[in-house]
Amino acid sequence: MSYISEHKNGFAGTIFVHGIILILLLLYGFFTPLPLPGEEGILVNFGNDDAGLGMEEPAPQREEFAPVQQKEEKSEPVIATPPPKSVSEPEKAKEEVVTQDLEKTAAIEAAKKKKEEEKKLQEQKDRIERERLAEIERKKKEEIARIEKEKAEQRQREEAERKKKEEEQRQIGEINSRAKNVFGAAGQGSSGSKSTGQGVTYPGGNQGSPNGTANSDNYNKGGGIGNGPSYSLGGRSALTLPLPVYPGNEGGVVVVQVTVDKNGNVTKAVTGVRGSTTLIPELLAAAQKAALLAKFNVDANAPAFQQGTITYRFVLD
Repeated sequence: MSYISEHKNGFAGTIFVHGIILILLLLYGFFTPLPLPGEEGILVNFGNDDAGLGMEEPAPQREEFAPVQQKEEKSEPVIATPPPKSVSEPEKAKEEVVTQDLEKTAAIEAAKKKKEEEKKLQEQKDRIERERLAEIERKKKEEIARIEKEKAEQRQREEAERKKKEEEQRQIGEINSRAKNVFGAAGQGSSGSKSTGQGVTYPGGNQGSPNGTANSDNYNKGGGIGNGPSYSLGGRSALTLPLPVYPGNEGGVVVVQVTVDKNGNVTKAVTGVRGSTTLIPELLAAAQKAALLAKFNVDANAPAFQQGTITYRFVLD
């Protein structure tokens, strides 16, 4: 928008005001007073000749003059100059109204101009505020994206470390399993063992069933845990793995997903995850209760909450 277009109302108002003032000056400011004032005369020396010499006025001589008939001089009619017209009351009122209208127009124009300036200033402030908020939002999004990226990278490192430890644990488990198959046999004690008994009762003896297995820690009659529970928790070792109380005459495998903190405590146990072969409520409840009582080694370098699994095999004799 050009300067003239932006201020056209101001130009129109200015021209209008000056036009009114010029008309008032022509009507009431410039006039000729009538009648015109008379011109002042010049004193002339008294005498009766066109030429003379001397410094003093001669004495007057008496002369007889013939009577001269006095002619009647016709007096020219004097034209009376009308007095200047006085401004009538309606005209004065009209002039006052015009003056008030001009003052009102000027005040309105000034108020309108001030309002427009305030509006422009407010718009500028709003624009600056919007830009500031947009900059803050942009930085906030960048920070969130950076944090999410770091978390994703951390999760990838933890996942790689977990898989590595699980692979190491699996290899150790395979080695131990092969060693047991070589040096142990079902229903017989270890050939190098010097133990005189096994069980959980007194006074002693080899507690169990003639049809059981030497590697089982279950001494109850009826159904029980086949080959004991097994676990998978990368880089952590189990201190205690309590056996679940067998609730009935049903069998199956229950895999429990456990969450372990740095102190080795199980904070959460979810039963029936992948690998389970039964969804019997009694078996799931017994496995979950036993898993929550499990205890693993303390590891300050471990994740705050590390996940793994404990597998319980319920078998029938």
